[in-house]
Amino acid sequence: MTTQPTNDPSVTDRRLLSTQAYGTGQHLAARQSLYQWQTPRHDLPGLVVAELAGIRGSVVDVGCGNGKFVQRIRDERPDLTVLPMDISPGILTGIAGAVAADAQQLPIADGVLGGVLAMHMLYHVEDQARAVRELSRVLTPGGIAIASTNSRTDKRELEDLWRRAAGDVLGIPEGPARVQLSARFTLEEAPAILATAFEDVRTIPLPGVIEVTDPTPVVAHLSSYEAWADQMGVPFKETVERARERVEETIQAEGAFGVTCLGGILVCR
Repeated sequence: MTTQPTNDPSVTDRRLLSTQAYGTGQHLAARQSLYQWQTPRHDLPGLVVAELAGIRGSVVDVGCGNGKFVQRIRDERPDLTVLPMDISPGILTGIAGAVAADAQQLPIADGVLGGVLAMHMLYHVEDQARAVRELSRVLTPGGIAIASTNSRTDKRELEDLWRRAAGDVLGIPEGPARVQLSARFTLEEAPAILATAFEDVRTIPLPGVIEVTDPTPVVAHLSSYEAWADQMGVPFKETVERARERVEETIQAEGAFGVTCLGGILVCR
């Protein structure tokens, strides 16, 4: 029997997010690194820069994480003033001009920004409607908000892998689902949530397939959820190790381990 994706309240726990999950950029970098093996490769920062083509003035990256998008915009659009912002002070170390702040209460005046980014982060916000209103509030007329997230179908193979590995550890056919971050703000649901504050919401789907011939990147991705280990309902490290073994078995039998991806960017005006 397939276990439904979990929508655990710990995904929005501010203390956990600012310490264990994103106290540094380590876990985020591990999740991002898996996409090196995706075909086609989607240049998300490049897509964002392209969408900002007509924007002038200042842009804020809300939930900027390790500054991947901030750096790209600064490199390619030096005419823009970019403000990095995240709820976790620790992950902002080394990012010039960064500010620790909550997406639900942005420390920015009304109508002063040309653009605002919320990349793979709105699922961590407890009151999403309030955060979306904040994104709209700080924009100038004609400004643009860009968000991103994953589909509810994204990386189903990793979810199956986790449940089967968890079942092996527990001695049952199938274990509990792991905490799924984007379950609170999926690509399918996001347009309606964003439409509460924006008149026009355009979705850019970004499908792809990841194939690895070494289990290391998959294991690193699964291990990056360690902050939520207590919510998994299974011995975390033992399950990760069993998942490694299962990936190795698949690679030996089939030549590669495949993961089907579907994320997307949402452009709001």
